Amino acid sequence: MVNQKTEAPGIGFTHEDFASLLDKYDYHFNPGDIVAGTVFSIEPRGALIDIGAKTAAYIPIQEMSINRIDNPDEVLNSNETREFFILADENEDGQLTLSIRRIEYMRAWERVRQLQTEDATVRSAVFATNRGGALVRIEGLRGFIPGSHISTRAAKEELIGEELPLKFLEVDEERNRLVLSHRRALVERKMNRLEVGEVVIGAVRGIKPYGAFIDIGGVSGLLHISEISHDHIDTPHSVFNVNDEVKVMIIDLDAERGRISLSTKQLEPEPGDMVKNPQSVYDNAEAMAAKYREAMAAQQQPVGSIPDEELEEVGAAAE
Repeated sequence: MVNQKTEAPGIGFTHEDFASLLDKYDYHFNPGDIVAGTVFSIEPRGALIDIGAKTAAYIPIQEMSINRIDNPDEVLNSNETREFFILADENEDGQLTLSIRRIEYMRAWERVRQLQTEDATVRSAVFATNRGGALVRIEGLRGFIPGSHISTRAAKEELIGEELPLKFLEVDEERNRLVLSHRRALVERKMNRLEVGEVVIGAVRGIKPYGAFIDIGGVSGLLHISEISHDHIDTPHSVFNVNDEVKVMIIDLDAERGRISLSTKQLEPEPGDMVKNPQSVYDNAEAMAAKYREAMAAQQQPVGSIPDEELEEVGAAAE
């Protein structure tokens, strides 16, 4: 009886054994896997990568970087070995599609989440603006600064190319939302040098029915209508004009929201002076602020500051 298995010339096992051996050592690759690969052919719009599969895998130029590139050799070198993300399963030719961009994308979101956890301040140049705000790149990801969080007198269009300090407002990979605040970064920097109860000089930059916005050293604070005077005021316009120079006292610093709350009411020597005699308020501002700080300190005085002998008397009475 003739053996149906054929042996390869000079080899001690059959063609079937050889095919079985190839199958045994062939790795199974799935979309989403990260694998090591070696670049062995760079083409005008992509590259062939050896990842140990039967057929060379392919990476198109648009998947080579999280940033836009014009030539594959900006990212890859021949014979270079690095990590690749398997983007798509085998096509009809048995070829896998790879990505570097996806790896960079995942790691970029990891980094910005960590930066947000640390409440870090980052810097980035504006590359575009639209009606809603400005666009920047953080770790290669596209970020958005809402117009309400851009703290500058320049028109938005003039910001293109300008590097801004920024704080994170929202980091949401699932919704692809990366929202930042220029205002918060400036306020935080300014807040580090400000204190509640401090008198500062500012300029009125905007007036709304609910109050006036005061520029104090490049950041904006709100002088709410209820903090202008002890007297009733129908509208801030009756007291201030845009560009007026004013003395105000800081009554609250909210770094998390990037808000500075101001008051002239607490600086009035007599109730209603901000309406009747604002110069008197400005002339006596530091003295009135000192009284305000003393009153605040008295309210916050801890129980432990009571003299020991008084505490002993209280304890004895309790017994």
